[in-house]
Amino acid sequence: MKKAILVVSFGTTHKDTLKLTIEKIEDRIKRTFPEYEMRRAFTAHMIIKILKDRDGIVTDTPEEALEKLKLEGFEEVIVQPLHIIPGAEFDYIKLVVDEYKRKGVFKKISLGRPALYFQAVEEELPDDYKIFVEAIDEVIPKDKAAVFMGHGSSHPANACYGCLQSVLSDLDKEKIYIGTVEGYPTIETIIRRLKKDNVKEVVLVPLMLVAGDHAKNDMASDEEDSWKSILEVEGINSEVYLHGLGEIEKFQDIYLKHIKDVIEGKYINFGETRKGRRY
Repeated sequence: MKKAILVVSFGTTHKDTLKLTIEKIEDRIKRTFPEYEMRRAFTAHMIIKILKDRDGIVTDTPEEALEKLKLEGFEEVIVQPLHIIPGAEFDYIKLVVDEYKRKGVFKKISLGRPALYFQAVEEELPDDYKIFVEAIDEVIPKDKAAVFMGHGSSHPANACYGCLQSVLSDLDKEKIYIGTVEGYPTIETIIRRLKKDNVKEVVLVPLMLVAGDHAKNDMASDEEDSWKSILEVEGINSEVYLHGLGEIEKFQDIYLKHIKDVIEGKYINFGETRKGRRY
């Protein structure tokens, strides 16, 4: 039976971080699951367009990638997102996968979960948040405060950032502050918290798979509206760590484990009731 793993990320137009993050994860998936053919898709249609117009690089949407797999006679497909939270992009992927399930196009099509999904209070579920914190521990400064920039969203899954902040606190990582570009907490919220805690110096770190536009421009640039510049105006010195989380091997392991969970049939019934709980 022909089997494939479709690796779906938001995507990036920055070739440097693409090579260090998405491609590294894809290469590890190829090596770890050699019985599956690895394919790529991006959910950001604008990024797909820019890559095509600028570089002549054609990248599939999830629908296009699945159509190709269907035409090539694949019977089993695992769709693994590289997103951080189960937000709008994950909803998009799930809708596509559900449609292919409904049509019965493949003998089997399964969906893996993003990096943050379960916040387990029962032993039967994994604690994705604690695993996440342990995976990025090497980029958490030991001797100074850090501000992590997440993407943020108007989607209810934006609450993942607040949950992550609480888990960090529970793990005695009190000098870590989580903010977002397009959601809550905002940089203004972070500044109030830093001033309340009398913090004068921080390390800025992307809480993102790649170090692309948001990391390079919104976080680290010398433009007046970047987080670095805004913090400096407020009297808070900023050191920049300009690397996507996807460069961290232990972080890459999260997605490998989520694929393994799918292969073993674990935690794959998103939204369905099991033992009285909603997954």
